[in-house]
Amino acid sequence: MIKLRSPAICRSKWFTPLICLGLGVLVFAVSALGGQLAAGLVSLAVIAGFGLIMLLLTSRSETIRGLTVARDERFAQLDLRATALSGLVVLLAALVGWLVEVARGHNGHPYDWLLAAGGLGYLVSFVCFRWRG
Repeated sequence: MIKLRSPAICRSKWFTPLICLGLGVLVFAVSALGGQLAAGLVSLAVIAGFGLIMLLLTSRSETIRGLTVARDERFAQLDLRATALSGLVVLLAALVGWLVEVARGHNGHPYDWLLAAGGLGYLVSFVCFRWRG
């Protein structure tokens, strides 16, 4: 099994809230550039609020700690399984979207490139993990 070690900053209780704040500012900036200032402000508030909730709940919830700062082998396995399942859900949703678009007589875009990226990402990672393992 591949052991991944996270840097100390990733184990800080401030890591997730700061990432959320940075992502919120990025979404706000992109929305503002697109002429949607109000949507950008709402997005910033929602994402930063999520980061604040994570910060406040870190000391109260084992699950939140496991998602953020207290990563042991059990939480690493839960994370791996949850990531695989969520990837499968996204790929199945893209496949259904592509099928619906094709059934409507369209070319299936943009679902086609999402499916190609997901399939290619799976194949490349499978081959890389096979060679390393």
